[in-house]
Amino acid sequence: MTILSYVLAFLVAIGVLVAVHEYGHFWMARRMGIRVLRFSIGFGKALWTRRGADGTEYAIAAIPLGGYVKLLDEREGPVDPALASQAYNRKPVWARILVLLAGPLANFLFAVVAYWVLFVAGIPALKPVIGEVEADSTAARAGLQAGDEIVRVGAQAAGTREAAVLALLDELMNGQAIEIDVRDEAGATRAVRLQIDGDRRALTEPGALLPGLGFDFWYPVVPARVGKVLPGSPAERAGLREGDQVLEVAGQPVADFPSLVATVQPKPGSRLDFTIERDGQALTVPVEVEAQREGERLIGRIGVQPAAPEALPDGMRTLERYGPVEAVAKATGKTWGMSVLTVRMLWNVATGDVSVKNLSGPINIAEYAGFSARQGILAFLSFLAIVSVSLFVLNLLPIPILDGGQVVYQLAELAKGSPLSERAQAVGQQIGLLLLLVLMSFAFYNDLSRLFS
Repeated sequence: MTILSYVLAFLVAIGVLVAVHEYGHFWMARRMGIRVLRFSIGFGKALWTRRGADGTEYAIAAIPLGGYVKLLDEREGPVDPALASQAYNRKPVWARILVLLAGPLANFLFAVVAYWVLFVAGIPALKPVIGEVEADSTAARAGLQAGDEIVRVGAQAAGTREAAVLALLDELMNGQAIEIDVRDEAGATRAVRLQIDGDRRALTEPGALLPGLGFDFWYPVVPARVGKVLPGSPAERAGLREGDQVLEVAGQPVADFPSLVATVQPKPGSRLDFTIERDGQALTVPVEVEAQREGERLIGRIGVQPAAPEALPDGMRTLERYGPVEAVAKATGKTWGMSVLTVRMLWNVATGDVSVKNLSGPINIAEYAGFSARQGILAFLSFLAIVSVSLFVLNLLPIPILDGGQVVYQLAELAKGSPLSERAQAVGQQIGLLLLLVLMSFAFYNDLSRLFS
């Protein structure tokens, strides 16, 4: 998939979600009798405009990282007396609050609809079956064993790997031991208790949770067989071929492809003897290991890709599928659960209990957009649902530049009996902009760190 494809997937995702959000404001403003002057997807110079029969100007602008709905407002310029009753500032506080809340609510409803479609179509997933358990780890001390299937984490059912990981993360933020129900290979269910000692925050870094607890999910064996030799690589120069089975490297037996990687990576610049099986015969092939930089370290690579792993047994697969009616409740519950988890994550990031590395910016979002689009329409829809939930939560934060902050202004006016002074609103906007810039700076830093490492 080309970079252009990733950019296109990102633009489609942002365009859809921004249109949904702004349509929420637009629809509610019209219901409240407020005149809408402009509905824009994007900021900056307009690339396309059209004026509707309702007098609203619809536009697509050059910077596709947001959008806005411009309402008639006497505080922003002279208003025709004949239209004054349709001005935003003339409406009661409750009506203005409804208009502000309608945008985030539209994102919430979009996520519900997206999850409903996914649940009706059926979401293929893998069961949370334990694979390797590291000796003397938190998981090992708790009694987790290879082959155990996680069925419940705390009070939350865990029918899939995604559900299990999210539930583990949720329980981790409670600061207590994590209670898990597992089912062994014989079908017997037992309770285990993960007693976490040390730095919980480190476990919240991306990709650190399961390794930190000392276990991983079961994955099919990837054989140490060459599936593809990259052109111009050390493997090609040494004469390795597709289908070669690697038996040993430098006299060390190789059980599978991860073992091959673990043997080669620590030896950049070395010459290693590969014992392979080809057409029923054992051969020894010397290979010069190429040194490549990965982050701050040099690693060894020879330029081969693995053959296809073993097929997944049916017992490891599961399918989340519900009827159209039942899917409504499931989709609503899923969206609400993801929203609560997002709020908890943000709060714990602010308090320092969750790693700030979990914040993602446009580069990482574009990467995920491209990955999900490559997997198909249902995967892309799942990605849109997750981002839509994030927009729902983020826009409700009490930061003056966001919808939630504007709601706070309206509530202050209701309590005070009159609008806040322009100076107070301006100071609030400056503070909100500063907070947003800090948040975006962390997100961009994380994006660049992931990109260059």
